[in-house]
Amino acid sequence: MTDSLFDLSASVAVVIGGTGVLGGGMAEALAAAGAKVAIAGRNPERGQARCDAITSRGGMAAFFAADASSRESLRALRENVAAKFGPVTILVNAAGGNDPRVTVTPENPFENISAEDWTANFNLNLVGGLLLPCQEFGPAMCAAGRGSIINIASVSAHLPLSRVVTYSAAKAAVLNLTLFLAREWAPHGVRVNTITPGFFPAEQNRRLLFNEDGSPTARAASILGHTPMGRFGEARELAGATVFLASEKASSFVTGTDIRVDGGFLSQTI
Repeated sequence: MTDSLFDLSASVAVVIGGTGVLGGGMAEALAAAGAKVAIAGRNPERGQARCDAITSRGGMAAFFAADASSRESLRALRENVAAKFGPVTILVNAAGGNDPRVTVTPENPFENISAEDWTANFNLNLVGGLLLPCQEFGPAMCAAGRGSIINIASVSAHLPLSRVVTYSAAKAAVLNLTLFLAREWAPHGVRVNTITPGFFPAEQNRRLLFNEDGSPTARAASILGHTPMGRFGEARELAGATVFLASEKASSFVTGTDIRVDGGFLSQTI
């Protein structure tokens, strides 16, 4: 039986990007706490597989095809979820990633990145990754007088990492916009926070962390050497922060906060 402090049985959650490794893990955590979960994304196979994993454990979940870069798609998502489960009270913005075209390498130096590619990747992580979903779901939450929005930042938002300059800049903007929304919507009962994951192997970074034979790259070794816990994170390790921020009881006075789940990465200097 779910502990009352973290009981989400009266909640409806939408996880945009729930077809991914981290977003899917967060969706499973919310469902395990009792929430009805809508997994939104562009990959029906992955989305349905995640729903099946949730329902096999007694949870409630459904997949909804959605494009986070389209306001019309997000509006349809909100309406369809409300029709199936009820009004949305939890929104997790877990969509995003880094495009190889804007990854800085010796062959592709910073000065060669086109404005078009920069804008496309920035929009993926900020506009579709936060702005449009919050514009669509936030006002309805404010009107209802309750809600929790969880945005995904990155350790690179705090200190820019080599190579992923566009991603770092966009995630820094995620932190800033989260603070703005936390201030604006607090009087309406809506809390807005971020989770900053450290390094969790997923689709978007696997090629940077592992060679084709599965061995760690030099970059992976550098990351682990900078992480006091000496290992990568696992998706399940985002569960506690996710359920805490989603719970109206557990985090009722928490807004504008960033919870770091990074194995100590940002505490390491020399």
